[in-house]
Amino acid sequence: MPAARASIVAALLAGAAVALAVEPAPRAYGERPSVDELAELGRAMFNDPRLSASGTLACASCHDPARAFGPNAHTRSPFMDDDPAHDGTRAIPSLRYAQFTIRFTEHTTDDEETHGVDGGPTGGFTWDGRADTAREQALLPLFDEREMGNRDAASLARRLAAAPYAARFRRAFSAPGRDVLADPKQTVAWMALAFEVFEQGREFAPFDSRYDRWLAGRATLAPAELRGLALFRDPAKGNCDTCHPSQRASSGRAPLFTDAGFIAVAAPRRADLPPAAASATIPVLASRARGAEVDLGLCRSGRPGLSDDPSFCGRFRTPTLRNVALRTSFFHNGSVKSLRDAVAFYATRDTDPARWYSRNADGSVRVYDDLPADVVPFVNREVPFQPRPDGKPRLDEHDIDDLVAFLRTLTDADAEAAVGEITGHAAR
Repeated sequence: MPAARASIVAALLAGAAVALAVEPAPRAYGERPSVDELAELGRAMFNDPRLSASGTLACASCHDPARAFGPNAHTRSPFMDDDPAHDGTRAIPSLRYAQFTIRFTEHTTDDEETHGVDGGPTGGFTWDGRADTAREQALLPLFDEREMGNRDAASLARRLAAAPYAARFRRAFSAPGRDVLADPKQTVAWMALAFEVFEQGREFAPFDSRYDRWLAGRATLAPAELRGLALFRDPAKGNCDTCHPSQRASSGRAPLFTDAGFIAVAAPRRADLPPAAASATIPVLASRARGAEVDLGLCRSGRPGLSDDPSFCGRFRTPTLRNVALRTSFFHNGSVKSLRDAVAFYATRDTDPARWYSRNADGSVRVYDDLPADVVPFVNREVPFQPRPDGKPRLDEHDIDDLVAFLRTLTDADAEAAVGEITGHAAR
């Protein structure tokens, strides 16, 4: 067992009670499942649709290993199937590089990035940061009625007991003289830990994109890609580096292309949803009809002290831009459907709002149409949203093309061919 991974598992086991209702019980004093046992059982469960109430949906159904553990070309994002009751509201994220996610904190100071200035809420899993660990995050879709739909721990444990790897699970996790599968809470605790260890594997963080190879001096970038990188880092143009750092950390670690902070970019409302409430107060939204509610992100994450403060509403966690060229839906709600349009949104949101937002009954543009009125003052208006002094966008059409060219260099090596499928030409 590699020492690094062994220490990871020891730490995970030691902290297993922090976020779960019950701590996994050791099989015998001082004995722990091995890394390989945890990871392989995590892999088996990740790919098993039998763990869903429908028997048709696995974790891998939405997080395809061939697409950097994100949605594939046949998976709609947000998730939808033939049952309208299952329609999701948030875009499916990639699980790659999620292992570096820090626990949620309301106040962040990072001397390297912010020179000691409070960076505000940071970290946590999911778009609104509600889960602190991969263990917590793994349980959310298992029990979400719109996803895998398990009613409770007992129903999930019964499904696992019928799986072909159930005997391996028993051997790995049962205490002497006990059957772990007879204890639903213990079963779910071990499942969550196995998922987390599986997602600590190298396949979830290869750091082998062409940009990584360029940083290491083992690849070249084309002129358009280099221009895109310059725009990405230019605080007066793309200003992308502010939230998506592209430089190596002081430790030497390759960049994650996210600061894990929360920002309100005012993504457009999805066209397939009914109009949102035009105005609302934060504690009680004006519209609760199915599909008509407003997703307020961070302030609805369940974090103490955030729910009644409109400055936390409309904020969603900054995703990594690694493998972003594999996506066909962007922002927390999946309202934008191409990478080029996602970049163009940043450039023209405030100079050409009619391009992005719906209209009111009188024909006027309903700017920031997926946010209630009392959240609008807290929308981010920094560069590149902020127009130039002459009122024009910070980025022109050529700039947008160059930025897209650069972003494609962030695709991991095993997924480069898939970018060609999406863009209609082979990845360079």
